[in-house]
This record gives sequence, structure tokens and C-alpha cells, in this order.
Amino acid sequence: METARTMTAAVTRDGHWYVARRLEVEVASQGTSVDEALANLREALELYFEDDAAPVSYEHPLVTPIEIRIPA
Repeated sequence: METARTMTAAVTRDGHWYVARRLEVEVASQGTSVDEALANLREALELYFEDDAAPVSYEHPLVTPIEIRIPA
């Protein structure tokens, strides 16, 4: 039986690649565009949960910027 889940993904650029990461579990993928990176992440997540069923719910992570000091 299939069911849909909403999960949180963060996409960053790394050179010529876009890297998509799921924040609730350690799964990531990449692509040459944001859409491709997210599609590849979706596929990777479906494979990840193929053997381990996804829990009924996840607490969505708090995503917030923080300021740090870096020596000049």
C-alpha cells in the first residue's frame, strides 16, 4: 500500500551541481538543475524507504540562519 508523505528538502549549489538533502534523515542526491536534484532525491528516498517503511510522522526540523564570526 502506497502513501504520500511531506518531507523537508534543502537544495544548495556546489559548483555546477545542485545538491538536495532531506533534513529528517541522511539522504542526499544531486543534479544539474534544482528540479533534477529534487527528482533524484525523490527517487533516492523511495529506494531508501523500500526496505524500511517510513514512520507515520516526522517532526519537521527548524531551519533558521545563524550568524558566526570568521577571522578576516
